[in-house]
Amino acid sequence: MVCRHYTDVPGIDVDMEGARSVTKRVLAGPDEGTPNFAMRLFEVGAGGRTPNHVHEWEHEVFVLEGEGVAESETGERRIGPGSTLYVPPGERHGFVNAGNGTLRFICVVPLIE
Repeated sequence: MVCRHYTDVPGIDVDMEGARSVTKRVLAGPDEGTPNFAMRLFEVGAGGRTPNHVHEWEHEVFVLEGEGVAESETGERRIGPGSTLYVPPGERHGFVNAGNGTLRFICVVPLIE
């Protein structure tokens, strides 16, 4: 078992076109021995956003803190603490911080070989 506080996991600045003020922490992944999924924590600063992007794997998202907008090709949805999202494979999506504080959410994705 691996047990630690999320702040003990180093944050990595997301350096992708369209990303602004985004940090990612891999809370559980291959380095911790996970065979199937990676659990990541994203922190989006005020005025920030993740890139609007698409890929062939699913996402499961749980919003911990902050106010935001989840963008997809099917529309925009307001999100906040307690919001849960499922982004299917192949759906273009992105997350925008719509508040003054940090938008913080957990994102779980399958490990793709």
